[in-house]
Amino acid sequence: MRAQASETEHDSDDIEFVETVADALAAMPAVQAVALGGSRASGTERADSDWDFAVYYRGIFEPRVLAELGWSGQVSEVGGWGGGVFNGGAWLTIDGRRVDVHYRDLEVVEHELRQARAGRFHIEPLMFHLAGIPSYLVVGELASNRVLRGSLPRPEYPAALREAAPRLWADRARMTLDYAGGSHAPSARLAQCAGLIVVAASQCAHAVLADRGEWATNEKTLLERAGLRGVDEVVAALEPDPDSLLAGVTATRALFGERFEHEWFDLR
Repeated sequence: MRAQASETEHDSDDIEFVETVADALAAMPAVQAVALGGSRASGTERADSDWDFAVYYRGIFEPRVLAELGWSGQVSEVGGWGGGVFNGGAWLTIDGRRVDVHYRDLEVVEHELRQARAGRFHIEPLMFHLAGIPSYLVVGELASNRVLRGSLPRPEYPAALREAAPRLWADRARMTLDYAGGSHAPSARLAQCAGLIVVAASQCAHAVLADRGEWATNEKTLLERAGLRGVDEVVAALEPDPDSLLAGVTATRALFGERFEHEWFDLR
C-alpha cells in the first residue's frame, strides 16, 4: 500500500511539474505551442530519463526570456546548435529534473511538412548524431509529441516520403561501406573502418524505418528498432589488420541485406 501511495504521489508531482513548465514556456513572447517529446511522451521513459519540451514559435523568439525564468543550466541562442531545423535549445535543471527545451520555428516546421508530403528532405549534421538528422525529424516530432499548450498538426507518414527516403538513406549506407572497405580496411585503419561501419548501420536503420513508414526522431533506439543491433558483434570482432576489417565490412553488408530486402538495395 505504501509503495502504491508513493507511486501515486510521484505521478501527481510529475503532472504538476509538466503543467508548471508548460505554463512558463507558453507565456514567452512568440510561442504558439508547447509539446512534450521523447520517452516521456511515448511512455517508454526510465526513472532517470530527462524531460524534453519543444517550444513552437512564430516570428522572433528571444532565448534571453527563457534564461530570465531563472532555471539553472545553459540556454543557447537561436542557431546555437548548428542552425537548420534543429536550431537551438537549452539544457536545464528544474526542480531537480533534467530538462531539454528545443526551439522550433513554425515557419521551418511547416515548410518541412510540405517538403515531406512531396517526398523531399535533406540531411543535416548535428552533434552526437552519427548519421546526421533528416529534415523530416521535425515532422516526426509533430506526429509523436504530446501537445501541452496551443495546437499543432499531427501528420501521417507521407507516401511520397516513404518512397523516396529509403533509397537515399540506403545509397548513403552503401557508399559509406564501400569507402570503409576500399579505403580504410586495406590499410588496417581500425578506428576509421569501425566508425564508418557504425555510421553505415545508422544510415541503413533510417532506411529500414522509412521503408516501414515509421518516424525517427533521434538515434538512441535507432539500431534496435531497425533490427540492426547485431552490428555490435561485428564491431567487437574487428582487429587492426586488413583481413579482419574486410570481414567486418562483409558481415555488415550481410546484416543490412537481412533487414532491408529490396531489389535495388544490393550491397554485394
